[in-house]
Amino acid sequence: MSKVLDIRGLTKIYGKEKANQVTALSNVSFSINQGEFALVVGSSGSGKSTLLNMIGLLDKPTHGTIYVDGTDTSKLNDGQISSFRNKKVGFVFQFSNLLSDLTVLENVMLPIQMAGTSKSREKAAELLGAVGLRDQMKQRADRISGGQAQRAAIARGLANQPALVLADEPTGNLDSVTSKSVVKLMKSMCSTLGQTFVVVTHDQEDFGDVDRIIQMKDGKAYETMVRGVRA
Repeated sequence: MSKVLDIRGLTKIYGKEKANQVTALSNVSFSINQGEFALVVGSSGSGKSTLLNMIGLLDKPTHGTIYVDGTDTSKLNDGQISSFRNKKVGFVFQFSNLLSDLTVLENVMLPIQMAGTSKSREKAAELLGAVGLRDQMKQRADRISGGQAQRAAIARGLANQPALVLADEPTGNLDSVTSKSVVKLMKSMCSTLGQTFVVVTHDQEDFGDVDRIIQMKDGKAYETMVRGVRA
C-alpha cells in the first residue's frame, strides 16, 4: 500500500530569540496510506492545527521533511509549493469558506480553473451530484444551509482529485444530526473514491471507527493507532 503522507522528524519552533522560542511541534514522525481515514486529535495547544498547516504547506517546518504523494516538499520553491498544493492537497475548514457572491457550482469550479484543468463545469457538477447537491448548484452560496455549505466545501476539496484532503474541525460548526451526515459523506468519499482524509478534531467520538488515530500532546505525536490497535 502506497504512502500518501510520510512525515519524518517534523519540528516547528516559533521565535528567533532563544529565550522566547516556543516549540509547537517536536520531532513528529508518522505516515498515512492511500485511502485511509485518519484523525489527528488532542486538546487545545497540543499542536494539531500547527501540524495541519505544515502538512498543507501553509507554513514551513523548522526541521524535518514532509513527503506528499512521494514528493519531498522541502525541495519545492514558493511558486512550486502553490501549484503543488492546489493539485495535490484539498482543504475542508470548520467554516465552509465558500465565496458568498458565487453560486455553489462556481465555488467548486474555482480550484479546477486555478489548476488549468479543462471541463471545470462538468467536473464540478459531477462532484456536487456525488455529495447530494445537484439541485442546489445554481444557488448562491449564502443561500444554502450550513450542512449543504459543508457538503459543497467537501466537493471543492475533492475538485482536483488531490492525493490528500485535510479537514480542520469540519463538523465543529454543525449540529449533531448534520455532523453525522457530513462524517458519513467523508467516509463514503474515502471508501468509494479511495480518497485519503486527514481530519483534525477535538472530539473523535463524532467519527466512530477510523483507520488511523494520531494523538497529539505538547507538540508530539505520542500515540498512533490503526483501527484501535497501537502501531
